[in-house]
Amino acid sequence: MADQHLYRGNAPVRVNKWMAELGLCSRREAEALIEAGGVIIDEVVIERPGHKIEPGQTLTLTDVAERAIAEKFTAVLNKPVDYVSAQPEDGQVPAVRLLKTSNATDGSRGPGKTASLAPLGRLDQDSHGLLLLSEDGVLAKAIIGPQHSLEKEYLVTVRGEIKEGRLTLLRNGLTLDNRRLKPAKVTREEGQVLRFILKEGRKRQIRRMCDLVGLRVTDLQRIRIGPLNLGDLPIGKWRTLKAKERATLIAASLPPRPKRLTDEDGKPIRKGRSFVGRGGAKPNRDKSKEIDEYRKRKSRNNRDD
Repeated sequence: MADQHLYRGNAPVRVNKWMAELGLCSRREAEALIEAGGVIIDEVVIERPGHKIEPGQTLTLTDVAERAIAEKFTAVLNKPVDYVSAQPEDGQVPAVRLLKTSNATDGSRGPGKTASLAPLGRLDQDSHGLLLLSEDGVLAKAIIGPQHSLEKEYLVTVRGEIKEGRLTLLRNGLTLDNRRLKPAKVTREEGQVLRFILKEGRKRQIRRMCDLVGLRVTDLQRIRIGPLNLGDLPIGKWRTLKAKERATLIAASLPPRPKRLTDEDGKPIRKGRSFVGRGGAKPNRDKSKEIDEYRKRKSRNNRDD
């Protein structure tokens, strides 16, 4: 059964804009799907890209439209050490070379020769673990866009004495490149292993953070990006990102939706000609005080006369 999406906003919105906000596709891709008859609202196929969805209506994609979105290739790779996630320099080996059909754990075919795959969160050459390589622009925006907030989790082996003061600095007291780092979750596991959970991805950030507090990183593995875990994927192997995993990643990156304001009958509250927005309904101005003041002034004027 096709996925359905209930619009819970308080004001009508263009369908292509809302589809982009949901992370289904870009606005331009949404327009193409609409013109091809792939978008249905309340069992009616819409034909105009400028069509607006109303509060309480349900959007459904046809099977053809869903396949068109799912065809955007994304690989989940357990990158080994000595492979680079981005463009290689002299003597370096790109991780994309591992995306062969023979290396896939789910029987997926490797990307075509013309596929342009980008790393959704780089992983250094001397680091290993979860790496996404994708041609999906919507997914890229969700994971590495300027407003992304997905957590990335790492297991880091260090050399040096792990003191509580050093952990405190790692969590909230460091600056890199003259910029304050966002707070990090850093806990000690067994032995010399630390668990890092970050919401940003500065260049070689964890290694540089550890250097600043007198610890040296000897091994670094990424095990999670948002709700997506590395799991038991063998090192050097890959699989295709599932449609449900893609949707979950994008949903996790979206800001909370504003609460829909309704009356006692469950109908959206309107203010004037339009629906009430995120700020909620504003009460009508109480005019009783103005009326009382007017009566008092009129009474004084009559006495003066």
